[in-house]
Amino acid sequence: MPIRVARPVLRLSSVLRVPTLFHLCPGTNMKVTLGSRPPCTKQEKAQFWFNASRRGLYLCDGSAWISMLEVKQRLDYVEEYQDLVTNSETMGIEVFTIPRVGLFAATANRHSPPGSAIYKWTDGKFVLYQNIPTYQAQSWKYFTIGKKIFLAVANFEQNDKGQEFSVIYKWSHRKEKFVTYQRITTHSARDWEAFVIEGEAFLAVVNHREGNNHNIDSVIYRWNPSTGLFETNQTIPTSGAYDWEFFAIGPYSFLAVANTFNGTSTNIYSHIYIWISGSFQLFQSILTFGAADWEVFHIGDRVFLAVANSHSYDSRIPAPSNFYAINSSIYELNITAQMFVKFQDLLTYSALDWEFFSVGDDYFLVVANSFDGFTFSINSIIYRWQGYEGFVAAHRLPTVGCRDWEAFNTTEGSYLLYSSAKEPLSKVLKLKTT
Repeated sequence: MPIRVARPVLRLSSVLRVPTLFHLCPGTNMKVTLGSRPPCTKQEKAQFWFNASRRGLYLCDGSAWISMLEVKQRLDYVEEYQDLVTNSETMGIEVFTIPRVGLFAATANRHSPPGSAIYKWTDGKFVLYQNIPTYQAQSWKYFTIGKKIFLAVANFEQNDKGQEFSVIYKWSHRKEKFVTYQRITTHSARDWEAFVIEGEAFLAVVNHREGNNHNIDSVIYRWNPSTGLFETNQTIPTSGAYDWEFFAIGPYSFLAVANTFNGTSTNIYSHIYIWISGSFQLFQSILTFGAADWEVFHIGDRVFLAVANSHSYDSRIPAPSNFYAINSSIYELNITAQMFVKFQDLLTYSALDWEFFSVGDDYFLVVANSFDGFTFSINSIIYRWQGYEGFVAAHRLPTVGCRDWEAFNTTEGSYLLYSSAKEPLSKVLKLKTT
């Protein structure tokens, strides 16, 4: 068992009581560094680093630390780790890593000015790194094309000149910040999705509405290597859409849209498209209720797709007692039927996001519950995968107007970051493991 190998190292370090560098095996030149994450360059190549907090042994390959031995962890409980004061209410968060630069979190903030912010993970906390002018930003998307690094923002409102566009920013290695690269006309944009099919790069935007018309086209752009720009490749009709989710199963590529409102009802079909002969074609339609997010995830060989249903409303029928207490659903791909079939319903409260993550050998889903019909101060739930039982509630997390969840890992541990659409405060939570 891995733990039997790790324990002698722990005992040895306690006996040695400090030297940051010691010989693992007498008579050899194999060295192990203790303490916080050391640099990994050509100079440290073939050296080991023992991470006591994660009980893991890592080998430097000359550029990055490679896991050699790691104790399987189990989630014990969740604790508050950092209050992240934001420029204004935050509609979405994107966590990403720029190689050889560091870990970042971009917040999509409601007000402009001051716009949205990018934070860098520094000494175990997120610290303000860069401010970017945005216009009621809804979400960010980080992606790369070759060696180029991009960050796209979905702007919901017009700028002070009455122009409406979303912006793709490019990372400048010289300036060490993101700079404007390409502006794209959008209509109350909610989300960007980036993906690659057959070696070609694409970027899809969700257009929520144009004026009062929610039934408009959302657009898929293709990267043109010759011009170095994204160009329109395909338009797809959507209804007050909130989210795109791309995923691949074997040789097949799919794109799911969360349709939210068609002008009279939230009880409408969201669609899954499949890539065939150079374009996306309808694969399956699923009835959703104010769908705000799709989350695809894999457990073993099984493929699941979870939808966050935000509310049930139809102007043509009597209102339910509570628009917001509604099931969100998990679907599983049935290979034989060649379609997604319902696997499980979970009661949610104006759910706006799902985030899938794992700790050790365990799998989890956390939902962003935002409003129960009475208050925005409501528990969001972490569900644990229990096999035959499906997902079972494991942890209840107090949140305020929760809009988005992001899971991320550092050498110090595993974390969740949630954004609030109702107050200028996001929170980093640490997953305590045993």
